[in-house]
Amino acid sequence: MQVEGAVVKEQGVTFAIVVVKSHVLNTSGQCEDARSSFRSIFPGVPIILMAQNNQGTPTYQGRRDIVQFLSRIHVSQIPWKRYTIN
Repeated sequence: MQVEGAVVKEQGVTFAIVVVKSHVLNTSGQCEDARSSFRSIFPGVPIILMAQNNQGTPTYQGRRDIVQFLSRIHVSQIPWKRYTIN
């Protein structure tokens, strides 16, 4: 399985962002399940989940300080990459 994601280091904090379908952000249980499945790719760093609506507007879920930072930058500024989950 492949996912779009990024590892970002900003202001001394390293974290990961992973693109998920919008419905994943609906419940904390689905968010935790998603994070668990991505921990093998991004061990030891906070994982932020990101979904986009039909207009491409992102919604982030995760650690509040990181989400606030991400809300101030454009999604195109994130160094996206394709990752494979085994």
